[in-house]
Amino acid sequence: MASLKELRNRIASVKATQKITKAMQMVAAAKLRRAQTAAEAARPYAERMDAILANIAGKVAGQAGAPALLAGTGKDDVHMLLVCTAERGLCGAFNSSISRLARDRSNALIAQGKTVKIICVGRKGYDILRRMFAKNIVEVIDLRSVRALGYNNAAEIAQKIVARYEAGEFDICTLFYSRFKSVIAQIPTAQQIIPPQLPETKAEPAGTNTPVYEYEPGEEEILTDLLPRNLATQIFRALLENAASEQGARMSAMDNATRNAGDMIKKQTITYNRTRQAMITKELIEIISGAEAL
Repeated sequence: MASLKELRNRIASVKATQKITKAMQMVAAAKLRRAQTAAEAARPYAERMDAILANIAGKVAGQAGAPALLAGTGKDDVHMLLVCTAERGLCGAFNSSISRLARDRSNALIAQGKTVKIICVGRKGYDILRRMFAKNIVEVIDLRSVRALGYNNAAEIAQKIVARYEAGEFDICTLFYSRFKSVIAQIPTAQQIIPPQLPETKAEPAGTNTPVYEYEPGEEEILTDLLPRNLATQIFRALLENAASEQGARMSAMDNATRNAGDMIKKQTITYNRTRQAMITKELIEIISGAEAL
């Protein structure tokens, strides 16, 4: 049985931990509002960008002059997985859920005889994936020094992806991130970005006056600039979704940790009181027994 001093030290230690988890919960709640607002604001722009791209791409798809980022290489032998996770832990299953999705996709592709290459954005995803796919990881992008995510961060990542694609290092690129739904729900998502999986344009019924768009300059020239921009936009959206999901997961995890610390303090306090009462009773029995012996 632990001594009273050891029990007091345990209770004090758990109380100190509870203060830390409570503070982290409050900080995550403050950051969550800004991150959620930024993620929700980026969704309409990214979705509209996809719609515009699908409209233009529908006219040049299959043509000889179609850009490589749109048409692809015509093969699917080499897959590049762009796995976006957090730089820090203590956020529940946020990092592990994204890494698990990427791991399952990698195992499925390897089982089909495909070559898999991985680029990790965030140290936590790298720490998890390197246990099984250390030879497949070709680059790790560290964003720990970035205080506020900006479009330029996503543009730099997009430039690296495009450079590797133009060098013929892969055929298909898939983006992995966590889509923010609520504080307690984050959805791990896999999105193919090269060649992009664009939404299907709905065919208008016969007899309707559908607008006809004429593009200046031509569609091929527009797509040459729009496709890399869309790639950066989708990566930027994923980073913002990840930021909101990370803070939501951390807020929920720290709330659970605070509650568990409170329960542990109650149990340790009861044990301390019982032990103290037992020691007092034992001393009283010894005093009474000694008095009766005299």
